Amino acid sequence: MNIKGRFVTLRAVEEDDLEMLRDMMNDSDMEQYVVGWSFPVSKEQQHNWYINLLTDSKSKRFIIETKDDGAVGIVTLTDIDWKNRSANHGIKLANRKNRTKGIGTDAVMALMRYTFDELGLHRLDGAWFDDNVASKGLYTKCGWSVEGVRREYVFKGGQFKDLAIVGVLASDYYALIEKNHYWD
Repeated sequence: MNIKGRFVTLRAVEEDDLEMLRDMMNDSDMEQYVVGWSFPVSKEQQHNWYINLLTDSKSKRFIIETKDDGAVGIVTLTDIDWKNRSANHGIKLANRKNRTKGIGTDAVMALMRYTFDELGLHRLDGAWFDDNVASKGLYTKCGWSVEGVRREYVFKGGQFKDLAIVGVLASDYYALIEKNHYWD
């Protein structure tokens, strides 16, 4: 089953996607926005990641596709807690030109609909660097709220950076789509 947005499709990760994903992981421009530590990823490491992905019941990762450009990124649910009905979420778009077209918004909205309507989860969690204007804009538009800030939490680019802790509840999502009629 593919997950449909207004104009994106979220689908399972296939072996054919590994090169695009590896290119994203090795993109130094993108790395500055990634929370955590990144190392160059080899083809073998990427393949091993894919093999582990196939059997991971606590993570779901989906390729973001558009009709015109094909695979353009990845959206994730990780650390799924089936008892407390929560998960962490992330997104990466492979090409800068795709970062202002509404692709991220549609992918996040589609993932939230799937998460809350199909999986029955209650909340999604995330984090971004406090100075990441693009992430703030995307997630605010999608109904997410900043729930706190971890001051000087991540060492990146030779300095400590604040990390915004964010989340969205199913009720936030339903209020948003009632207000903005996203799926009408």
